[in-house]
Amino acid sequence: MPLFRTQKPVTQLFAAATAAILAFSVSACAGSSAAAEKNADGNAVIKYQGSSGSVTPPELAAHLGYLPNIELEWLGNVNGGPESIQATAIGETDFGSAFNGAIVKLRDSGSKVTSVISYYGSDELTNVGVYVLEDSLVKTAKDFIGRSIGVNTLGAQYEFQITEWLAQEGLTEEEIAQVELKVIPPANSEQVLRQGQVDGVILSTIALEVARERGGIRELFNDLDVFGPASNGSLVFRDDYIKENPEVVEEFVTGVARAIRWTQLEDPEEVKKAYTEILSTRDRGEDTNLVQYYRSLGISTPGGVITESEYSTWIEQLKRGNGLKNTDLKAQDVYTNEFNPYANGTYESDADADGKPID
Repeated sequence: MPLFRTQKPVTQLFAAATAAILAFSVSACAGSSAAAEKNADGNAVIKYQGSSGSVTPPELAAHLGYLPNIELEWLGNVNGGPESIQATAIGETDFGSAFNGAIVKLRDSGSKVTSVISYYGSDELTNVGVYVLEDSLVKTAKDFIGRSIGVNTLGAQYEFQITEWLAQEGLTEEEIAQVELKVIPPANSEQVLRQGQVDGVILSTIALEVARERGGIRELFNDLDVFGPASNGSLVFRDDYIKENPEVVEEFVTGVARAIRWTQLEDPEEVKKAYTEILSTRDRGEDTNLVQYYRSLGISTPGGVITESEYSTWIEQLKRGNGLKNTDLKAQDVYTNEFNPYANGTYESDADADGKPID
């Protein structure tokens, strides 16, 4: 059975997931305090989930000393963005991270979360694309009609990206409905493509770099072709947490913004060195060899400042597919740059790598 239909089933998938989380959220968080926990030193303890083998911008910020009054408490790893922000919505974690379209859907379903800073994106060094075998008969978007594309999950960034590309290339909804998306673990994507189990596959970051080294693949398109350079995902806090702990959120966002800006201005070899130190000292049994494939975070703005288009794009796409209950939802309802020093002028956008304050 095809896993992919049109934009409407995509939004229905989103709605089902977020509705279930929201129902639990009401019972889990009712009457609970949003005040930040403190450790023995009086520092705020912020609970979060990480990603195996990866260093997140908050983890880098802590390593660089940009979070002096905050202790990050790792609760384990998460399988994807929707799961991460759901954990935040129900109060299991203090912040989460996800694709911006998933955040829009969660907010639309009634969950009071707000994006405070971008944390990954696509640029000329780091991007996401659909790849086929070099000798594949697939040359254009129309060639995917009746064929399949492997993705890591449904209802998230890659499905949105593929849908938009197919539409921009002139496919009708009926034709798009004939493109099948198959869920494949990212670690197996290249193998599944080379074995002919799918006609195309989404590749990015480390998996893409390894596949390129082996050769024999060809890019059909990447997200720069569809959207241009842009940040694709954000970190979110619950609104009640922000209201109760504005000074903690401000230090957190400031520190993460400085860490992001550090990666944007620093020699990539220095970033790799920091990543290796973090992975090798946090005792999670992670492989540091993959750090060599780091190229950039892909974030398009200084210090992860969020731009309106990074949310309005997905809001408009969801509206076209009747995927929003609140048709008046605007990008400004979902994010804030209030705490980001590169948005409010505390630091210049071209400040040095330490985020030197303006005199």
